[in-house]
Amino acid sequence: MKSPASLKNKVAIVGVGESDIGRMPHMTGLGLNAQAAKRALDNAGLKVSDIDGLLTAYSFTEPYFMLGSVLCEYLGLKPKYNASMVVGGASPAVMLKHATEAIASGQAETILVCAGENRATGQTRDAAMAALLAVGHPYFEQPYGGSIPGYYGMIAQRHMHVYGTTREQMAQLAVQTRQHALLHPNAHMKTPLTVEQVLSAKPIADPLGMFDCCLISDAGGAFIVTSAERARDLKSKPIYLQGIGEYHTHEHLMCAPSLTEFGATESGRVAYEMAGLGPQDMDFAELYDCFSIVPMIELEELGFCGRGESGPFVVEGNTRIGGKLPINTHGGMLSHAHAGAAGGLFGIVEAVRQLRGGLGARQVEGAEVALVHNEGGILSSHCTLILANDKG
Repeated sequence: MKSPASLKNKVAIVGVGESDIGRMPHMTGLGLNAQAAKRALDNAGLKVSDIDGLLTAYSFTEPYFMLGSVLCEYLGLKPKYNASMVVGGASPAVMLKHATEAIASGQAETILVCAGENRATGQTRDAAMAALLAVGHPYFEQPYGGSIPGYYGMIAQRHMHVYGTTREQMAQLAVQTRQHALLHPNAHMKTPLTVEQVLSAKPIADPLGMFDCCLISDAGGAFIVTSAERARDLKSKPIYLQGIGEYHTHEHLMCAPSLTEFGATESGRVAYEMAGLGPQDMDFAELYDCFSIVPMIELEELGFCGRGESGPFVVEGNTRIGGKLPINTHGGMLSHAHAGAAGGLFGIVEAVRQLRGGLGARQVEGAEVALVHNEGGILSSHCTLILANDKG
């Protein structure tokens, strides 16, 4: 397959921000986005008037059809580039790709990317369940009672059957990301977790228990993208986009070509080729982790270990801070936060912070190059990006 034109070093992320996280009953989804956006602007040393583009995702808690335009109203923006995108959890990384293409083609100069919702306090339990059930095919899946956890449970069962992956290995991953979250001052989860607690937790969708599943948070995140040339003159250290690739294989799980092989292999290939780098060059990775099995599959598809080897790779401690390849150093969606498309966006925010340095006990020593992977749907849509603190 032909690779796209290179976007290497065309843009840099110059500001990142996240809202207060957890249960925030006093804040709307729009308010969470605005708080994160203000913090990203402050981080970059920019004003609202400096922004001429906005990209956002979707919301289950806000009653707006044109969410991007509504956020522009809310923030006081009148941009020349604006859209709201729906690629599930892959939306933040795909939005970064669109922002890069817009800046490279002269459609905008400085673009704000934000996402978030008040998922924890802004919707009822019934509404949350309706959202989980709405993903399946309306004719061939929904009538049989499928749900998002159920579909991921099927994927986990298949991986266990084919490769011998164990519940204990998935539990170890959940425990490690919780340990990372405890080092983050704004993480939703603030209590330690043990393998025994993961294994004995309330079952959700066999083999997945409660701690194998992502959080439901009130949270918003934002980052600001501008040209590499302009980035040099701004307040914060710019973090350069070295490579980015996306790939989409299906929407409904019944149409997936496989239950063990997904699109991260191809999106990763494009990103690696664009950057001129490989898995061995990554200092850490922020991997989408809506369920504990997902980052294990991504570790394999992105070339960090062989097929079926992610379980031992995790148990050996490679994915801890201080290990061979720390992953989800902020705690991921399992322990830091998840609120709609904001879950994957926090991985981008964390990568930028790690590459800038100064995170104390959470800091990956010598971090210079990072991989971030977002996926949406039921491992349906994939986008991989590579960030670096130098143009290389």
